[in-house]
Formats: sequence, structure tokens, C-alpha cells
Amino acid sequence: MNKIALTGLTPPQITEQLSLNQSFRGKQIFKWIYSHECDFDKMTNLSKDLRELLKEKAVVRSSTVNQVLKDPDGTVKLQIKLSDGLFIETVLLTDKSDRKTACVSCQAGCAMKCAFCQTGTLGLARNLTPGEIIEQFMYLEEVSGTLDNIVFMGMGEPMMNLDAIRTAIEILSSPDGRNLSTRRITLSTCGVIKGIYDLADNGPLIRLAVSLTTADEELRESLMPVQKGNPLADLREAINYYAQKTGKRVTLEAALLHNKNTGKESAGRLIEFARGLDVNINLIPWNPIDTLPFEEPDAKECRDFVTELEKAGLNVTLRTRRGRTIKGACGQLGKTSAES
Repeated sequence: MNKIALTGLTPPQITEQLSLNQSFRGKQIFKWIYSHECDFDKMTNLSKDLRELLKEKAVVRSSTVNQVLKDPDGTVKLQIKLSDGLFIETVLLTDKSDRKTACVSCQAGCAMKCAFCQTGTLGLARNLTPGEIIEQFMYLEEVSGTLDNIVFMGMGEPMMNLDAIRTAIEILSSPDGRNLSTRRITLSTCGVIKGIYDLADNGPLIRLAVSLTTADEELRESLMPVQKGNPLADLREAINYYAQKTGKRVTLEAALLHNKNTGKESAGRLIEFARGLDVNINLIPWNPIDTLPFEEPDAKECRDFVTELEKAGLNVTLRTRRGRTIKGACGQLGKTSAES
């Protein structure tokens, strides 16, 4: 793309990249972008000359929506085409209280190779830019109305693209832009310890979720290769550090796999891991992926696991499965082309 993509730029960056003489013009353009205006001719407080300059040198967004899929339960999945021809997916989730959450991607593909995740089979193509991250949120709002929350739980490992995520959060939370509260932002990691400390020490102050899946060292290493360089004992220390440093309770996530991590021994290991930590437990029954060798847990299997954790005094939520008919549920993202 030869033109400047404005989404993802701060007002000073807009001013600089367009070589504008008046800095307030960058703020004006910024405000238009985050009021969902993509037509430069409709930015009526800009001079005609500036609007012509924008049409010549810039575009508001670099990506386009290639496909919109809607599940009967209210879940929406967008397939987005990037400027270099790569595809990513982003999902809108609606809960029982009608709160709308954007589940956005931070990478095209993923290098972490979690065995139960469709995205993990793709490998990593590249990191997304701040603009490409923000555009997912903007497109979802245009399809479904004002969103309440954003979670970095889509394609990719957020800790491996933390700088871009920081910029995206800075822009989305700007009072001159979307003005989204950082209290409504969650980042989910598969357990990259260095990133957890970085986020705790350098912000932004957002919610953290850690995909644990199991507290069995050997089983976790077979399911999640990240375990090799991020052992459970050190991960536990990092989670405790984050909770203590930020004052925010951390969410531990576990994808429940039939006859893999749902027995009493698995529950006991998870209980031991969580004991003394300021955490909630979020259990996610595995969503089927045809190419992967796992099975869904049955209802009793899930209930029994929840019961074991609750008897130990843990705060547990068993997630409702949403978006499965459009392959938009947790772990199912992975369309890489318009045809797939």
C-alpha cells in the first residue's frame, strides 16, 4: 500500500506523516476516524484542500472485511483481508446480559503450537500493526453497534506483539478517540512469563488471563510447547506478581479435553496451583476441530470437575459455548484464505 493508513496513528503521528502545518488538524482527523467516518469528503470541519490532500495521500483503514458470519446465538465472526493478502478473523461475543465483547487477533497465525487450538496449526505469518488490531474493533462495532469490552484472545499470542497492543490500547482508550475504559480490556496469554512481568511493570493497567489448561507439568508440555521455557512454578510466581503489582485478579483459563485434564488428579493439581493466588478459574469445554485428535468433554465430566474446584473454595465459571456453527468459538479461529 502506497498510501498512509491513518487508523493506528496518534494525532501527532497523523500530523507528522501528512506534514500538516497545524497540529490541531491531526486531532480533528483522529476524532473523525474514531467516530467511524471513512469518507474524507464528510470530514466537514477540514478545509477542502486538506480533504483533497487526504484523498491523495491517505486511507482511513488498510484492511477490508471479506466475510461476515452470524451464529443464531448472536456471535458474529468477521474474516478480514489485510493489505498484503493475508487473512485474519475476529469475533463478537454477546453474553446473557447483552454485553458485547470484541475478541480480536494480534497476529496472522500463531507460533505457539498449542495442540488443541486451530490457530496453533497455522504457524506464524507476522505480527499485526496497531491499525490492523484497531480496525477489527471498528468493523465489529459497525456490524453490531457499540461494544462494551475488548479481549485479546483471538489469533496469536499477545505477549509476542505487546508493543503494537500497547499502541492500540492507547488509541482506543484516548478521550479524543473511542474512549474505551482500560477496565474493559483483557489480554490472554498462553503463559509467556517475560511478557507478564513486562505488562505488570510497564502497563497498561488491564486485566490478565492465563491459558493454563492443566497444572500437570508433563501433560501441559505435550499440549502447550510454551511450557518448555515457561515452567509452572515460574509461571505461578509471575501470576502472583501481576496480581500483587496491579491489584487485579487474574483469570486462569482451562480448555477441558475429554479424558485428558478433567479427572480428580487434574483437579487436584489445578487446586494446588491456584491455592494462595488471587485468581478466578474460567473453564472452557473444548470446541471441536475436525483435524485435531481430541474429544469434547460431556456435561457430567464438566460438572464433576467444577464441583472438585468449588469444594476447594475456588471461584469457578464454566463457559457457555457460543459461535460454534460459524467456527467462531474459542480455539476454532483459523481461516487463512477466502476459500478455506
